[in-house]
Amino acid sequence: MRYIAIFILSLIFWLLLTFRLTLPNIITGSVAALICSLIFSKYYFRSVHKFLQPHRYLWFIVYLIVFIWECIKANFDVAYRVIHPAMPIRPGIVKVKTSLKSEFARTLLANSITMTPGTITVDIIDDYFYIHWIYIRSEDPEVYTKIILGAFENYIKKIVE
Repeated sequence: MRYIAIFILSLIFWLLLTFRLTLPNIITGSVAALICSLIFSKYYFRSVHKFLQPHRYLWFIVYLIVFIWECIKANFDVAYRVIHPAMPIRPGIVKVKTSLKSEFARTLLANSITMTPGTITVDIIDDYFYIHWIYIRSEDPEVYTKIILGAFENYIKKIVE
């Protein structure tokens, strides 16, 4: 079952990357997806049944919309800080606790934080993320955890766990 899940995900990724639904492209993508599934299936996805639940795909679409919106807001925030004559920055590293348990979910969250301008995940130790933030808005851990993790953690939990 893992082989099928990796094959389907790889083929979907191929089709999204090339954005063509021609027969040669589908055949090439199928061959590439087959090779990927044969090589990498033993390393990923212990519980494949999660990929067969359609509601997870709907939550993933919602997550993408939220992620894109957060990236747009963060881009404007960083642009404001760069253009402002006083350059209002207050950089620092904050320690944020996550409730995500799987490594895949944590990796997805860390990458989401890193891809949002103004933040970068420096390290993950146990349940804590160490994040460099361009402007620390609060000294209270609960407040900055809510700001940084935002809705990311909740949606990732609905998708992965």
